[in-house]
Amino acid sequence: MITLGEISVDLSDPVVWAVVGGAVALVLLMVLILSGLKAAKRSALAVEPLAHHMAALGKTVQALGQGQERLAGGLAAVSDHQARAQASLQEAMERRLEEVQKGMSETLHGTSTRTARSLGELQQKLEQIDRAQAKIEKLSGDVLGLQDILSNKQRRGMFGEIQLNDIVSGALPPDAYALQATLSNGKRADVLIHLPNPPGPIVIDAKFPLEAYEALMRAPNAEAQARALREFGAAVRVHIKAISEKYIIEGETADGALMFLPSEAVYAELHARLPEVVRAGFDARVWIVSPTTCMATLNTMRAVMKDARMREQAGEIRKALKQLHRDVEIVGERAGKLEAHLRQAGDDVAGILTASSRAGKRAERLDNFDFEEMAPDGAGVVPLPRG
Repeated sequence: MITLGEISVDLSDPVVWAVVGGAVALVLLMVLILSGLKAAKRSALAVEPLAHHMAALGKTVQALGQGQERLAGGLAAVSDHQARAQASLQEAMERRLEEVQKGMSETLHGTSTRTARSLGELQQKLEQIDRAQAKIEKLSGDVLGLQDILSNKQRRGMFGEIQLNDIVSGALPPDAYALQATLSNGKRADVLIHLPNPPGPIVIDAKFPLEAYEALMRAPNAEAQARALREFGAAVRVHIKAISEKYIIEGETADGALMFLPSEAVYAELHARLPEVVRAGFDARVWIVSPTTCMATLNTMRAVMKDARMREQAGEIRKALKQLHRDVEIVGERAGKLEAHLRQAGDDVAGILTASSRAGKRAERLDNFDFEEMAPDGAGVVPLPRG
């Protein structure tokens, strides 16, 4: 509520606010009319140069319309040329794409054929690799097994004995040798060869100085190598002495024995670098052999056994020859008697044939005899023809 002198105005009445708004709007309208009159004067002064500009602008717009028409014609010509060029380009591209597609098809076919062939060859090679891998795995297992055997001294000795047994059994007949034979001194020999006297039974004992040999192979320098070589020679000398003392028995075995080394590498190293040890074996009447030289030695022993057996059987052969000669003489005598009997039988058969022939002739005469022709003084008597 506002009081203006004697008049009170209620501001909450909407009519009051409507009257106030109408008054304000009237005031604003009058202000705008006065401003428009002033602006009209200023616009009248500015319209004249604007009219000149509008006329120039109209001419420019007309020129632009003509240029637009010419541009439209040029664009149509360019569009036609572009369409023809695009069609020609599309045709050329289609031909080119067809040629490329054909070439690609041939190339892909050839590539596919070569790829298939290559895959087939690759498959075969992979199969070969698989087989080789299987063999390598088996060989690795065998090598590990052999390494395990050789790492143990007792198993290593058994390995040498088994290899020696295989060589001996392949070279000699079963009755020519004995395995693990016990001698009179109680020592057990790996193999005892039954050679005739002389030289007599000979022992072969397997030895494998692997530790000393491996130490020699692993020696890092010349000093260590020389030391390992001496130890290797000492180990072999120990084996030579043991074989000489155990397996050479006067009157029971041959005047010598064989030491079998189951490794060609150890045998070659010993002969190449320690010839004095080999000569020491000769002095002790112990001959060192490898798998190869052992087989050659056994073949020589087999020939010796064969020759000895032939000499032992020579008397029997001569006795058998005498009996064979007597049997031939008896056959000759029997054949002579049979010939005489056959000759006598031939004579008898000839006599029988002659008598049979005469009897036949007489029978023929009797058959042709005429009984009606009889002599007057011989009635009732039929004369017999004379032979």
